[in-house]
Amino acid sequence: MKKKTAFITGVAGFLGSHLADRLLKEGWKLIGCDNLIGGYLDNVPPAVEFYTHDCGDRETMVKIMRGVDVVFHCACTAYEGLSVFSPYLVTRNTYDITISVLSAAIANKVKRFVFCSSMARYGTQDKLPFTEDMNPKPQDPYGIAKLAAEYTIQNLCQLHKMEYVIAVPHNIIGPRQKYDDPYRNVASIMINLMLQNRQPVIYGDGNQKRCFSFIDDVVEPLFKLAISKHVIGEVINIGPDEEFITINELAQIIARQLNFSLKPIYLSSRPSEVKLALCSAQKARDLLSYRPSVTLESGIQSMIFYIKDRKPKPFRYHLDLEIVSDITPKTWRDKLF
Repeated sequence: MKKKTAFITGVAGFLGSHLADRLLKEGWKLIGCDNLIGGYLDNVPPAVEFYTHDCGDRETMVKIMRGVDVVFHCACTAYEGLSVFSPYLVTRNTYDITISVLSAAIANKVKRFVFCSSMARYGTQDKLPFTEDMNPKPQDPYGIAKLAAEYTIQNLCQLHKMEYVIAVPHNIIGPRQKYDDPYRNVASIMINLMLQNRQPVIYGDGNQKRCFSFIDDVVEPLFKLAISKHVIGEVINIGPDEEFITINELAQIIARQLNFSLKPIYLSSRPSEVKLALCSAQKARDLLSYRPSVTLESGIQSMIFYIKDRKPKPFRYHLDLEIVSDITPKTWRDKLF
């Protein structure tokens, strides 16, 4: 029997590399690309046929995607907060690259396209939790770009008869997450800072609330999206709707595990940040038998082990701010991390 072949964008990233591990266990052949903006080269499993091409290079995408059965589009500059200050960078590497990969997939007659969207699609809603049938209200360029990508995927896949599924993972944590990135990944940033005996920075009052998804509990549903017939054309939240905690509580959990004396530095709220973001997991339970297996405490512990093993790092301001004003967070403007 011919091996199934998958193409993973962002395969050197946190999500893409774990997904690659899962597919390799199933005996799939894997091709992947990553321009290494948001990942580490050593994340890429050796068995992956790997390219360092940018997803926006459509001609190259067409060439390296030949013979592929399923595309997992994980690549993205997933910088929700930064997108209001670097909108060109973020939207180009969210919407534009999606259309490049999508066009190449259709040209190669790929059977199924699995798109990783974002809970930023929901914005601020009148009630919690966010359900897939809600009217999306994205409130920053990143969320707008993700939603625009969803609409384009639906339009072109229906027209050209390519199967598609839209996954909405949210607040993923775990080993391999880029922890020297000052613009995203709040748990990783806090762990990296505290391991350097530095206090974490919290925007606003710290009472923003989130659920955090351990990577293993995201990868398994994504794999099922590639092989299940009953999910075609669906939008599905991927992540827990339990352990809904504040950013203050997250800092306390990390500090307790590190035996760190916590005295957070509070700065002004970030513009356009959603205060309460909670996605319902009911549809994933119904369609994918979704059941989280890793608690938040255990997930944080595994991240601490990972960062300790790799050693804490200075933060690398690898992305330029396009708009600098009096509402640009000081952490980025003055490189405080």
